[in-house]
Amino acid sequence: LPLQSMGMLTLSSALPVFHSDGCTSFTSLSGACSPSPVQVTIFYVSLYLVALAEAGHKPCAQAFGADQFDQHHPEESVSRSSFFNWWYFGMCSGTAATTMVSSYIQDNIGWGLGFGIPCLVMVLALAMFLLGTRRYRYYTSTQSSPFARLARAFVALLKGSKSSQCANTLAGEDGEFNAEHREEVRGLLRLFPIWATCIIYAVIFSQSSTFFTKQAATLDRRIGATFRVPPAALQTFISLTIITFIPVYDRLFVPAARRFTRLSSGITMLQRIGTGLVLALVAMVVAALVEARRLGVARDAGLVDDPKAALPMSLWWMVPQYVLFGLSDVFAMIGLQEFFYDQVPDALRSLGLAFFLSIFGVGHFLSSFLISAIDGATKKGGASWFSNNLNRAHLDYFYWLLAGLCAAELAAFVVVSRVYVYKKRVAHHDHGDGGAVM
Repeated sequence: LPLQSMGMLTLSSALPVFHSDGCTSFTSLSGACSPSPVQVTIFYVSLYLVALAEAGHKPCAQAFGADQFDQHHPEESVSRSSFFNWWYFGMCSGTAATTMVSSYIQDNIGWGLGFGIPCLVMVLALAMFLLGTRRYRYYTSTQSSPFARLARAFVALLKGSKSSQCANTLAGEDGEFNAEHREEVRGLLRLFPIWATCIIYAVIFSQSSTFFTKQAATLDRRIGATFRVPPAALQTFISLTIITFIPVYDRLFVPAARRFTRLSSGITMLQRIGTGLVLALVAMVVAALVEARRLGVARDAGLVDDPKAALPMSLWWMVPQYVLFGLSDVFAMIGLQEFFYDQVPDALRSLGLAFFLSIFGVGHFLSSFLISAIDGATKKGGASWFSNNLNRAHLDYFYWLLAGLCAAELAAFVVVSRVYVYKKRVAHHDHGDGGAVM
């Protein structure tokens, strides 16, 4: 599906047959002329296919990659922890390259080539994936469907009965009551408090691509005499920070921490997530202080009512908050990925990563709700916190609010983490070296 969707996007923008009379791929998508109905249809179908493909690809691909490491083998267990670091390193490298290269091609050469290059990259990625088919490690199970098994165990837990009827319902293939299934359900339920106490982190995460970019557009973005930094380009500092710090974390921080904790991963997954939440809190405090200074500069320069004017304040004032966001991702984002992969039943690891992704889906919706609610409330008292004229808005108040919510979330996370019991490791000798290799 990813390849099909990118192919359709390329065709919709590159082939003349899909363009209106007198239009090219560049003028059609730049708004210089109206696209044809066929082009619009193919374009939107492609976007929906991209979303559908991402929903299936993201959790499954990462789970499949992590499955190649045997958690019961000491060396492979350490390597699996590093896998999540380097997986995110690759993701952010691709994001940074796309931001810096593809955006330039799409704006200055054409959208056909801009979509065609990612499509070609997808073809090469698929070919490389297929080349390793014979060497991949697959895990086979002789048990019934994990979803059906967990559903029966969940019903039994709700009934709270240990009658012979429930025992028969949850009987394993050997005819004996299997309490492991109930423990799997309890393990899934224990994940929910961790999930809930990371929602505000996702709300904060969504600000870097929205309000931060709008703020940057009001600042002095000049480098030299003529070049102006695009406001959205500041987001590359997040990716560049992640790309820079992941090797430091994996090769320096983890071995150093391992000497004190005796843990193969250096620190626990929940400690890593908590550190990321602390950094997110600091990032919001810095963002609030920078925005307060920006508003002060606008007042001092007499530019409050001229929102299109560039303020006499350098763009580089905003770089620290982007760097802090990148550092927060190295800890919290990767820690959450590993946690929700590791702590679900083995047969539901893709579902665990989907559970992780749902944090950010809910967080984005909650962010929209907060903004709408605050906008409606503050309009009644005068100027909205989110006025179209950012010089009269109060994004600094919003950032202080998010910092306060993050502090409350962090306190709740610490409480939940202290009582959380990690999933027990059970060796599976029937899998030999970590599973059946096909």
